[in-house]
Amino acid sequence: MLNCSPQSDPALVAVLGATATGKTDAAIMIAREFDGEVVSIDSRYLYRGLDIGTAKPTPEEQTTVPHHLIDILDPREDYSLALFQRDAFAAVDEILGRQRLPVLAGGSPLYVRAVLEGWRIPEAPPDPAFRGEMQAFADEYGSEALHERLQEIDPVAADRTPSQNVRRVIRALEIHHQTGQRMSDLEGKEPPPWDILKIGLHIERELLFERIDRRVDQMIDHGLVEEVRGLLEAGVPPDCTAMRSIGYQEVVPFLQGECGREEMIERIKFSTHRYVRHQLTWLKKTPGIDWIDALQDDLEAEIRRKIENHIQR
Repeated sequence: MLNCSPQSDPALVAVLGATATGKTDAAIMIAREFDGEVVSIDSRYLYRGLDIGTAKPTPEEQTTVPHHLIDILDPREDYSLALFQRDAFAAVDEILGRQRLPVLAGGSPLYVRAVLEGWRIPEAPPDPAFRGEMQAFADEYGSEALHERLQEIDPVAADRTPSQNVRRVIRALEIHHQTGQRMSDLEGKEPPPWDILKIGLHIERELLFERIDRRVDQMIDHGLVEEVRGLLEAGVPPDCTAMRSIGYQEVVPFLQGECGREEMIERIKFSTHRYVRHQLTWLKKTPGIDWIDALQDDLEAEIRRKIENHIQR
């Protein structure tokens, strides 16, 4: 049970780090040692059937401690950041209600920030018809022309959204279209009432890329291509959000005969390296992370010590 006084904010542990730094193993260890439950903050773990390419915790691992926000969606379902934040907050509240320790684990920067920083996210559900219309406009007239539309109605959002980020531009236009309000006026932060220990797992970049490359090879050996083939045969559209995940979006062209096997593998590794650079850039800018060398011999003992100090203070 947690040792928190009634006057203090409830304790919560967040395990952060780039891809392949060992977040899943660390989160399971923490939950096991401290009577906790794991809340996944990974945008790809949400989808059923995307197992190998996401390095999702195995069914056996998920039976060791309770897990939340894993396998809750069909790959064809729409889901939003606002819905994820709502579900994550609900999971944390349920865990705290059982007097257990919530252990958040993930490396999806947008999802992690929305939860830990308490983003105020405009409640405007996806409008496929409007999105299709805006995408068609961008395809015909260019992303700059679409960005000019946003500049006219919400210059603040336009100034902080590159024109190349067409999806983000369309989202800002969509919010205004549905609510009549500017996205920049609706957004903000309201940090949740938690006492958060942010544990960051660090591996030197060159070694991390080597680990990633080995993991990609293992994914291929363990049946990633067959997994993607099965999803397509089950009717999952190749261009849906789930299938745009790294690993899946590179296998589809291979199955369609557009590239060879070795090129497919190199594309997955390249895409993963690029994503990791994005993660590391975000993590460097995130304050309050307590960094630990993920390859040190006494990793578990070091994590245990930091948590004990945090929840007993």
